[in-house]
Amino acid sequence: MSLRQFEYALAVAAEGSVTAAAELLHVAQPSVSQQIRNLERELGVTLFARTSTGLVPTVAGRAFLREAEVAVSAARRARATAQAGAGALVGELVVAVQMGFGTRQLPGALSALRRRFPRVEVTVFEEPSSAELERLCSRGVLDLALMAACDRSPDDAHHLGDEEFVVVLGAGHRLLAADRVELRELDGEPWVRFDRDSALDGVLLNVLRDNDELTPTTAARVSQTVTAVRWAAHGLGVTLVPASAVPHDYEHLVRPVFPVVSQPVIAVVRPGAGPAETTLLELVRQETWYDTASLLTGVLTAEAKSVGDPGRCGEPLGRS
Repeated sequence: MSLRQFEYALAVAAEGSVTAAAELLHVAQPSVSQQIRNLERELGVTLFARTSTGLVPTVAGRAFLREAEVAVSAARRARATAQAGAGALVGELVVAVQMGFGTRQLPGALSALRRRFPRVEVTVFEEPSSAELERLCSRGVLDLALMAACDRSPDDAHHLGDEEFVVVLGAGHRLLAADRVELRELDGEPWVRFDRDSALDGVLLNVLRDNDELTPTTAARVSQTVTAVRWAAHGLGVTLVPASAVPHDYEHLVRPVFPVVSQPVIAVVRPGAGPAETTLLELVRQETWYDTASLLTGVLTAEAKSVGDPGRCGEPLGRS
């Protein structure tokens, strides 16, 4: 077996046909077909089944492709590291971010990274589940991940700062008159919530657990922080999001809450990280974290902010 065969199989799975995979890889179609047949013969299994919608991986194919993805990613990193030693860093950097975190910090860090390594291609995606992020990290698929700290966080995780959660209110809401909203004042409010398996919904569940007087109703569930903010701004219900996830032009509808809800933000870098990963880590360290005052237009009250010990994944920390 060869890495080229792995790449061909991954391309066929992604494109759903040998023809499209060949176009993607800029090779002749017969070459792809032959390599897939050779691979199946060597493995002794059928990797793809032909359906009305194209080629789809079999059960054995899906298992093989998961490991092939890890192998190809590792090979790309090894090639990039070697080229970096020659003074020309080339390759792909795969970054995953827990949904809602680093929204304002990551773009600046990535821009600086691109100026430093203009030939490095960075792929960034948001993942709502902290458990899935940890699984991807353990498989070696990710080069760097940003997430909230929890009791399963790796020992070698890097603490970047803290993310404070804020409540988003509809235009004209009575609580906009306050500089900070007490959680008990949200009793009876309808909520724009996140998907049930999202770490952000876990934050709200823990807030409700620790504040028995809150009895909210769910007005809607969404999968993106931007959608939650916009729907709350239009009066569908209130929502609780990380401060850095609030889009521009919505800051006037945001208030911090009391008791304070916050989470430590950590970066997890793959073992044996190269110069691109270590540089990006230092760049995100230099960004401003836990700076609610610069986000909000209201004058914040001077309550002390405390950060507690890491708790369960999805659990807010630092309540006072």
